[in-house]
Formats: sequence, C-alpha cells, structure tokens
Amino acid sequence: MPYKEKKVEKLYYTIGEVAAMFEVNTSLIRYWEKEFDIIKPKKNKKGNRLFTQKDIDNFHIIYHLVKERGMTLKGASKKMKENKDGEEHNFEIIKSLEEIKEMLLEVKEVI
Repeated sequence: MPYKEKKVEKLYYTIGEVAAMFEVNTSLIRYWEKEFDIIKPKKNKKGNRLFTQKDIDNFHIIYHLVKERGMTLKGASKKMKENKDGEEHNFEIIKSLEEIKEMLLEVKEVI
C-alpha cells in the first residue's frame, strides 16, 4: 500500500480560509458568527478572527442544516440549541461516509 501523508491540521484558520472551505463569502461567515452563539472565534491584536477546528465543525453542521437541508437560520439555530448532540452525531456519520467514499474512489483508481 503506498505511503500517504497525513493531513496537517492547523490550530487556527482565518476567515478567508473558512470561507474558501465552504465556498461562501466572508460576510456570510461573519453573519453566521453573529446568529449562532456556538461560533466563538478568537481575535488577535488586529481584530482578525481566528477559528478553531471546533468552530469549523460547527460551521459544517450549520452549512448542512442551512444550505443542504434548506432550513432557515432561525430553524437551524433552534435545532442546534435543542439537539446539538444529535446533529453532531449526524454530521460525524456523514463525514465518515464521505471519507469512506473518497478512500473507495482512490482504490478504484489504483485498480
């Protein structure tokens, strides 16, 4: 089996990097930060937002609820407050399935 480098995860991501991950504008990231109290970026001395991996995971859940399932921000916020653990679990399952799919596609290319 060929050697595969592990992905290096950063401690903090800039707002531009987060926006690029989700293919959205930085203004949407700032807006979601205001709307969802689970997003709490650190700010450096210049006031630039620095997001942790936990923030990124929360953005994935928000993105899934709003963009993929078509919920309103109010509905997504309510869902996150009522059943955050359930949504995190659902997100983890989806993430695992996507990783398995990616691995299977890589295997298919080798064969």
